[in-house]
Amino acid sequence: MMDWINVLPKAGYLQEQLKNVLAKILTTGPVPKHIGFVMDGNRRFARKHKIELKEGHNAGFESMAKILEICYECGVESCTVFAFSIENFKRNKFEVDWLMELAKLRFSQMVEQGEICEQFGIKIKVLGDKSLLPIEVLKVLNQAEEITKNNNRAILNVCFPYTARNEITNSIKTIISKKTEVELIDEQLIENNLYTKNQAPLDLLIRTSGVTRLSDFLLWQVVDKNVEIELVDTLWPDLTPLHIIWILIKFSFKKNYSRQRNNYDEDVGSKKVL
Repeated sequence: MMDWINVLPKAGYLQEQLKNVLAKILTTGPVPKHIGFVMDGNRRFARKHKIELKEGHNAGFESMAKILEICYECGVESCTVFAFSIENFKRNKFEVDWLMELAKLRFSQMVEQGEICEQFGIKIKVLGDKSLLPIEVLKVLNQAEEITKNNNRAILNVCFPYTARNEITNSIKTIISKKTEVELIDEQLIENNLYTKNQAPLDLLIRTSGVTRLSDFLLWQVVDKNVEIELVDTLWPDLTPLHIIWILIKFSFKKNYSRQRNNYDEDVGSKKVL
């Protein structure tokens, strides 16, 4: 929607200024407290630009940093990114090994440099079946969690490795391990034992690259009637902060409209009672 800015002279400067202004404006309106991202399109980005597959994934990580920054600037409390599916272990060994090395590198940098974590007070939480990870990767991710554990302004959930079915299964196993009576097991109890427990409910799910499926991501959380789903044609590495701002503007308008509609219905209902 805002790609026309790229063709203007000094496009980078204009984008930065526009981003800052719009981010400040968005903080005054309804902003999603929790956004989930299915970061799809790294491999197609690599094929499109005729670069190595690992460079496509690298571009995806760089895009993630920019997207997260604008989300936190706008007031988002939790971001959940689908970094690696359990199903991805079925890909060829070279790609899986590279993704593991890339995760080690990027999260080491995030912890060592720490600008975004310090600036926004971000607590990193790794969600998924950690037992499937190589020891050296697990060590880096655990270190990132430990160093940021006292941050309390915002949360970055990194789903690595993750599937929603595994999350729900893990919740049920946790409940069973506590010897909970069957009569006490209900939807709320299962939700209270999900990886995202004690966090704001999911408000917005964004999937890139034009694919129209959820790919086993946050299936329990996304069924809530208040969750907005945004399917974007843009490949993940091509996604910019301005794309996200446009999505947040639409989210804000929808929530404002819904609120006004509810208030109108309540007023009409009250008059009918009178």
